Amino acid sequence: MIVGIPACAKAIAEMPYHQTPARYARAVLDGVGALPVLIPPLGEAMMDLLDNLDGLLVPGSPSNVHPSHYQGGASETPDFHDLERDHTTLPLIRAAIARGIPLLAICRGIQELNVTLGGSLIQRIHEQPNKHDHRAGQGPHEVRYGLKHPISVTGSLARILKADSIQVNSLHGQAIDRLGEGLIAEAHAPDGTIEAVAMPSAPGWLLGVQWHPEWAFAANPHSVAIFAAFGDACRIRKTSDKKAA
Repeated sequence: MIVGIPACAKAIAEMPYHQTPARYARAVLDGVGALPVLIPPLGEAMMDLLDNLDGLLVPGSPSNVHPSHYQGGASETPDFHDLERDHTTLPLIRAAIARGIPLLAICRGIQELNVTLGGSLIQRIHEQPNKHDHRAGQGPHEVRYGLKHPISVTGSLARILKADSIQVNSLHGQAIDRLGEGLIAEAHAPDGTIEAVAMPSAPGWLLGVQWHPEWAFAANPHSVAIFAAFGDACRIRKTSDKKAA
């Protein structure tokens, strides 16, 4: 099996790079049981890669979806955008859903998923009335990615996790506002922030989560369950493709 992971466009020492944190590939290899392949953020030319994928994992990133994609007005985070990634992931997500390719979207990924389907985002959730600060804060990675708050869980995600409430980490400054067409919320933080979405009408398996299950996933049974469910869906997809051929 092969799972694609869209990469970010970054400049390091004035040299352009395509990259994403290594933990996503490790979670795909060990948790999903598939070979991870990074997808360069080179726009719609990347759509042909979907012919060879059994799944798509849309990862997190420090960057935010540009508000021009959801009529969000002026950017409140002008130094944290990646238009090359936007121009790749948004059409990639749309095409993957249409083809029934299993899709797991994490952090920025759930926001891209929501925007792709016509939804909108809150640009600075920590500045909204009655909302908590969902950013990571300071400290070493073990602290920043540590469990921060509970979420209530329903629907298909509750069946995957075999739980109606779990603890999750929290490292996001933006969040879902208006849900995209066809999406339903399947998890909420105590302040009402949407933490997970599913799409019952999608032709394939689809899950978006706002937290980071890929971080030290093997030590968290709920994270293990999410990647295992994604892997099962990818295997079914691969098997069905072989039968169709």
